Amino acid sequence: MSARLDALRAKVSERELGALLVSNLVNVRWLTGFTGSNAAAVVGAGAPRFVTDFRYLTQSAEQLDPEWEREIETDLLERVVAGLPDRPLRLGFDDAHLTVKQHAQLERLVSERDVELVAAGGIVEALRAVKDAAEIDRIRAAAKLADEAFEEVVGAGIVGRSERDVALDLEVAMRRRGAEGASFPPIVAAGEHGALPHAVPRDVPIPAGTLVVIDWGAQLDGYASDCTRTVATGDLDPRDHAVYETVLAAQQAALAAIREGPTGQEVDAIARAIIDEAGHAEHFGHGLGHGVGMEVHEGPRLSKQGKDALAAGNVVTVEPGIYVPGAVGVRIEDLVAVGVDGHEVLNGLPKALRTVQ
Repeated sequence: MSARLDALRAKVSERELGALLVSNLVNVRWLTGFTGSNAAAVVGAGAPRFVTDFRYLTQSAEQLDPEWEREIETDLLERVVAGLPDRPLRLGFDDAHLTVKQHAQLERLVSERDVELVAAGGIVEALRAVKDAAEIDRIRAAAKLADEAFEEVVGAGIVGRSERDVALDLEVAMRRRGAEGASFPPIVAAGEHGALPHAVPRDVPIPAGTLVVIDWGAQLDGYASDCTRTVATGDLDPRDHAVYETVLAAQQAALAAIREGPTGQEVDAIARAIIDEAGHAEHFGHGLGHGVGMEVHEGPRLSKQGKDALAAGNVVTVEPGIYVPGAVGVRIEDLVAVGVDGHEVLNGLPKALRTVQ
């Protein structure tokens, strides 16, 4: 964890902060390794501080490196401020995660101290966006586990089963393989229901002769995976075949462009041009992809608004889709690690249209 601590200290210095309060639990875990439900960290030029409550006295001692000064207190913010040095200080805080109530408490606690509160959200998230080799290994393992669960559930047949039952079975299959849980509630959506990008599985039997969108992922060892496959349950309307092939072409073209350098906006445009040319411009309303790591939605963004250049170590989804209201939906999604000269697809399921019973 010391490399992460050093990287964060450098960013704190760049922002001309005396210290940064890290209060989001995902950021705390990334920085310290602590997996409990209540903690904060303070990082500056001096020794890093970690504050939690009595419940985690033993756990924090086991999980944190000795370089962290551990402090036990019921009120975390009160302890954070009490331990600040007696000199003028610019204290950064995560304005994206600190609640209004917590901010008011923080302001009150520093009111009699020479402390300036500075909104500094996104510093840790920007560091998290570039994964090291160990993090990519964990995401790869989560993706492999999810692939295996998909093969078990879908390979056993889905026709006649409810969308909800298939979704629940995916969660159970992932947990049986050691996942902490699903990285998000799985989507199983048949026929016209697949035209809803975030469809909620229904207690409705999956019919033969249609397309079924299945979007799922595993949370394993603190890291998430994310994958989508659209399968056929028998002979299809030629329209549905054409939609599938268009999405597949868009996905493969965008995937080929993934490497260090292009912006998320540029890669998104590659897939979007193919879908637009096929006459489905109004049927692809979401971005091409997003970062994945300790959370299933992180930076960077692959979308019309994605102005940041991709960097080696980013892990992103590439997931174009076409959603024709009242008719059909198709999404194909891979999880991809960005490299200097190319990329690695972390999930292993084929993308040629598969027919299942």
